[in-house]
Amino acid sequence: MVIVGAGYVGISTAVSLAYIGHEVVCLDVDESKIELLRRGEFPIYEPWLEELTALARERLTFTTSYECVRDAEVVFIAVGTPPLPDGNPNLAYLESAATQIGRHLGPGFTVVVNKSTVPIGSGNWVGMLIRDAASAGGRNQGQARFAVASNPEFLREGTALHDSLYPDRIVAGSDDAQALEILRRLYRPILEQTFAAPAFLPRPEGLEVVPWLTTNLASSELIKYAANAFLALKISFINDIAQLSEKVGGDIVQIAKGIGLDARIGVRFLQAGVGWGGSCFAKDTAALIATAREYGLSLPTVEAAREVNRRQRERAVEKLQSELKILKGRTIGLLGLAFKPNTDDLRDAPALEIAQRLAERGARVRAHDPVALPRARRECADSHLSFCDDLMSLADGADALVLVTEWPQYRDADWDALKQRLAVPLILDCRNYLDREALERAGFRYLGMGR
Repeated sequence: MVIVGAGYVGISTAVSLAYIGHEVVCLDVDESKIELLRRGEFPIYEPWLEELTALARERLTFTTSYECVRDAEVVFIAVGTPPLPDGNPNLAYLESAATQIGRHLGPGFTVVVNKSTVPIGSGNWVGMLIRDAASAGGRNQGQARFAVASNPEFLREGTALHDSLYPDRIVAGSDDAQALEILRRLYRPILEQTFAAPAFLPRPEGLEVVPWLTTNLASSELIKYAANAFLALKISFINDIAQLSEKVGGDIVQIAKGIGLDARIGVRFLQAGVGWGGSCFAKDTAALIATAREYGLSLPTVEAAREVNRRQRERAVEKLQSELKILKGRTIGLLGLAFKPNTDDLRDAPALEIAQRLAERGARVRAHDPVALPRARRECADSHLSFCDDLMSLADGADALVLVTEWPQYRDADWDALKQRLAVPLILDCRNYLDREALERAGFRYLGMGR
């Protein structure tokens, strides 16, 4: 099989499928990225990626040529679909991939799978592009034997390999029964959990069978957007309640636990803080709203969730200003840059927006991250941030520290030593992650979110 696209989804999917026994070619038009992968290095940070790749290496190859499509029974499209200014996803990479696949189809039956998060109707569009490209290449439509399927990914950065091998469910959408049967065979080792679990990624206790859901194309495409929108709603809901909690003297951590113990609600995604970041929630909620608009509909709950999320980053700055009174001329140290722990992804990272808003108010902003600093130095070189390689230099003379990414290294830091470096022993815990009682015993002024 072929995986087109060597980003987070493409690499995680390629390595996982190779590990369970498939021959996998990972294709990307970025020659530097492919050369990196051939050397055993990676353009992304993901826990256990190097170790799992080593176990799957003999069944995994990397290329920039679409010639490999000719012999593939299954071709996954896992290219980027970044947002456009109007909220719609940019489908240029998807269009290019579909066209190239059509030009290189072999004589056998091929299942072309949309793994990228794509708008409703993209399966039909991709099918049209493939047929047109195949016809332009000298074959009529009857000679191009293929079917399009949708197989949305539900991977979380930081646990992408775990989510690939031990998913909550696998969804496959197609109007072609043969395509669905081929995908079921492909995923059978995961569905039945018959593969040997890696020692570093043990199988969850009690997991014996993974649910397999088949749908039509449109339903599968909408499932991905609806799932991410619902999770975004949960985060924004608890952040709304956190504001009220502060006003009435409540503790949002206790409130979230009390809500989450209701089996109908659940505890996951009820952590108050500065809201979501990364490549999925913002992009997918915007795309869902844009799609609804095409059909004359509005999605007010999703729109409200986006607005709440936007406000949370401003709230962090307002809490600092309320405590310090004046931000101009202050030095603020940010603990964490990546949008979440166990990744180096800076897309829509709350830390970057908080840093910008602090700089606009005249503050000097420093930042540390145990993993994302190299990427930040490349991608944010012309920003208002200065980067610190260690926590002591971050804290030296600072007027406050702001926990933005909940890396375990920060919870376990030497806070007594950090306090001695600070000009003002103030900590704003934007994730309610640190040990509040220990910090207050150490002499810190502790601020949380909704506490």
